[in-house]
Amino acid sequence: MNKILLLCCLSLLFFSCQGSSNEQMSSVEKSPDPYGMKEFVLEDANSVSSKKLTPEQTQKIIKTGYLTFETESVEQTYKSVSKWVLSNKGMIQSDRTSKEYDRIRRALVVRIPSVQFQGVVDSIVHSVKTLDRKDISKRDVTEEFIDLEARLVAKRHLEARYLQLLTKAKNVKDMLEIERQLANIREEIEAKQGRLNYLQSQVSMSTLHVEFYEMIAHEKPASQTYLSRLWRAAKGGFTGIGNFVIGLVYLWPFILVGFISVYLVRRLIKKRKKL
Repeated sequence: MNKILLLCCLSLLFFSCQGSSNEQMSSVEKSPDPYGMKEFVLEDANSVSSKKLTPEQTQKIIKTGYLTFETESVEQTYKSVSKWVLSNKGMIQSDRTSKEYDRIRRALVVRIPSVQFQGVVDSIVHSVKTLDRKDISKRDVTEEFIDLEARLVAKRHLEARYLQLLTKAKNVKDMLEIERQLANIREEIEAKQGRLNYLQSQVSMSTLHVEFYEMIAHEKPASQTYLSRLWRAAKGGFTGIGNFVIGLVYLWPFILVGFISVYLVRRLIKKRKKL
């Protein structure tokens, strides 16, 4: 009988502890959100994740091209390329010229509106005889573009909500916390806006690298005749004599000292012979 009573007490104690634990968990889950931000953030996250590309939205394509070819005149080719680029509302971003052993090379980086990109490429390709390199690439950034736009909208909504809460803050601690969150959100907005602007620039203005070169002939040294070599040797001899005389002039103090020394030695020898 005592064992049965003990078992019943233990069972009641177990169920009472489990019930208190469930009540505690439910009380935590139902704890009020003083700023009312949890639901708002979750809604924004769901709106971003459910954002998809609709058929009406235009694809965002980044076009990049590389052209390399030989030309008969670097200057004339530069004028032609500049004309095609400027007439299509493009611009030359960089211009570099270099001279190598057997050629003059010029490299251009050109920015062209995306809709005129293929036309400019075709104009350049059709104007050259031999094309060393043609490399055209296209990168689809539509998904990244749409994702950035959606996240920017969500971040701006979140910023507006925090600004509303800032006016309702009751103490300095709440104000500082809200301002800290605002600073983080604005930093994220600036980063995403910068990335979005960069993608938009790359999409609207395609990049084309144009490199062309002109072969140059080297002058061979003219063959020398026997008389010319003889005359050159004679000139070299006269030059050597002149250099020798100039060297003697530089050495005159040492020559003078040498003569005096020889004179004194000879006098000494003569005096000894007389003795």
